Amino acid sequence: MTLDWYIIIGILFVFIIFSIYRYVKQNKILKTLNEEEFRQGYRKAQLIDVREPKEFDGGHILGARNIPLTQLKQRMNELRKDQPVYLYCQSGTRTGRAAMILNKNGYKDLYELKGGFKKWTGKIKKAKKASY
Repeated sequence: MTLDWYIIIGILFVFIIFSIYRYVKQNKILKTLNEEEFRQGYRKAQLIDVREPKEFDGGHILGARNIPLTQLKQRMNELRKDQPVYLYCQSGTRTGRAAMILNKNGYKDLYELKGGFKKWTGKIKKAKKASY
């Protein structure tokens, strides 16, 4: 094998190790709840939709605040560290990244909706469309 192959294999190995580390860390800091468990706790918590505003306006869980993942670092001061944070996105991918950011900044009580908004069967709210 040439040196190029060793470099490629090394990079691939590092990427795999990093991915495993991230997966394990996410599962340690973020508790995944099914819809029933999520419903039982989200009214006593900070319910945060980390999707983009257009997705949020298309429909969101009643009572949710929209803090997109792309704005989370700048808007973290809107969240309290002494209350649970219930997160959801469209399918569950962005909530993991949001939880990593929040945990790194001292938030400990983090929960996510299993399957994200697309699996939600409860009440939703849609933004009113402007009439012209």
